Amino acid sequence: MADSHPAHHHSGLKAQLHRPLRAHLLAGWAMLPLRLFLGATFLFAGLQKLANPNFFDANSPSSIQAQLIAANRTSPISFLVGHLIEKATFLGIVIALGEVAIGIGMVLGLWTRIAALGGVALSFGLFLTVSWNASPFYTGADIVFLFAFIPFLISGAGGGPSLDAHIAKKASESEGFGDPTPFVVPFSSVQDLCGHYDKGRCRAQNAAACSSVGCPALEGAGRTTILERKSPDAVDRRTVVIGAGAAAVAGIAGVAVAGATAGIGRAIGGAPKAQSSTTNLSTTTTTKPAANGTTSTTSPLGQAVGAASQVPVGGAATFTTSGGTPGIVLQPTKDSFVAYNAICPHAGCTCSFSKAADLIVCPCHGSEFKVSNGAVIVGPARTGLAEYKVSVGTDGQLYVKV
Repeated sequence: MADSHPAHHHSGLKAQLHRPLRAHLLAGWAMLPLRLFLGATFLFAGLQKLANPNFFDANSPSSIQAQLIAANRTSPISFLVGHLIEKATFLGIVIALGEVAIGIGMVLGLWTRIAALGGVALSFGLFLTVSWNASPFYTGADIVFLFAFIPFLISGAGGGPSLDAHIAKKASESEGFGDPTPFVVPFSSVQDLCGHYDKGRCRAQNAAACSSVGCPALEGAGRTTILERKSPDAVDRRTVVIGAGAAAVAGIAGVAVAGATAGIGRAIGGAPKAQSSTTNLSTTTTTKPAANGTTSTTSPLGQAVGAASQVPVGGAATFTTSGGTPGIVLQPTKDSFVAYNAICPHAGCTCSFSKAADLIVCPCHGSEFKVSNGAVIVGPARTGLAEYKVSVGTDGQLYVKV
């Protein structure tokens, strides 16, 4: 009768987590730091989104809506992104919870291949949208995450310390198949036990053809490889059942943590809005008769974007060009205006003005630009913002020439 004493189960788990001899040769142990990094990063990213109300606020330049609008102009899948903008809040919740689920799965090593598949899918989607315009391409983090997940999609936890390995061990042992955890044995040791092979024949087996039959190192517990495959379904079924139970518990815990994080984030107000010092220029402009008797909001000075009085001294205001491109106009000193294309040249996000730092900042990847000339100060953007010529008309309107 099997011993069900808790101490034995605890010692079994401890033995599973013990670093085996030559662990660096096992994929699961060699990639353990990467697995934990991916898990912790995605878990943090998901909780950070849930805790930040600005991520779901359409008026914030760091919101999921703003990121989708920016991606819609540059993404190769803009035909799909455009339809997602109206469902941005729901998509943001799905992405945040997905990151939490991926993070928990990778950290615990639970259903590792499924967690890695989610990581590959999410990273690929972000690469096609947020990081598509990163130049050079390797400066975008999403393509790196994409390929970092692929080894775990292929090998799972790889026999390293994980709940997957522990569950597989328990399921196999309960069916009488022993411990399936891989370990490293030098082939010279196998030769010492089984005899050297010579032209496909084993000396220890009377020159029989090479086979695991009769070899204690390859057979294991007196079973041949063929007999060990007699009833794998029982082990597989037990593994799935135990794994599903563990996933359910982890899922409930993850939802509880995610809900608590979102609640705390809203209770304390979340991160400060990046555009708190920036106003939106009114789209209603003073019109004047054109030569043909109609009215026009353009002049030789350029496109009228709003009243100069709407831009505070030391502040900024946003506008949209006739071509649909977001722009930003600033008044560093009284009656001195500068205007720029607000699209970050790194990945296409919409930049905003930070009054506290007196800089134009990209909310997606942190690039910073000078107010005076739009030059890049801090990357990953490699070039500055495109400058527009701006002037004040006799009617008090700001005119921007794109």
